[in-house]
Amino acid sequence: MSDDTRIFTDYQGRKIRLNTERISHLLEHPEMVGQLHRIEETLANPQIIISTSLDDSVHVYHRYYEITPVTSKYLQVVVKLLIDDAFILTAFLAIGKRKATQYGRHKNLVRPRRGYARGDF
Repeated sequence: MSDDTRIFTDYQGRKIRLNTERISHLLEHPEMVGQLHRIEETLANPQIIISTSLDDSVHVYHRYYEITPVTSKYLQVVVKLLIDDAFILTAFLAIGKRKATQYGRHKNLVRPRRGYARGDF
C-alpha cells in the first residue's frame, strides 16, 4: 500500500481506503479539489446510502452540502465493500440523490428503484 493511500472510517467502523490513483482521478475535477475532508465526513455520517442493483457490493454514500465549489449539491461517494477490503471507486458532486426505496435494518441503507446504467459511475 502506498504511503499516499488515505484510510477513512465509515459509519459502521469499516476502514475504507482511497488510493493514490483514485485521488488523482478525483482531483482531475476542479470542484473536487479540497474536498477530501467532505469525503471523510460523508463516509462517517452519511444522510443516505444506496446499494446498487447491478452490484450489491457497491454502495453510494450521500451527504448534502449547502455550500460547495459549485453551489449546493450532494456529495456522492461510491464505495466497493468486499469481505476483506473496502475502497472508494469515485466521488462527485451531484444536484440530487439517487431515487431509492428503503430496505434492510439500517435506516440509511436503501436500494435503488431502478438499476444504474453502466455509465452512471
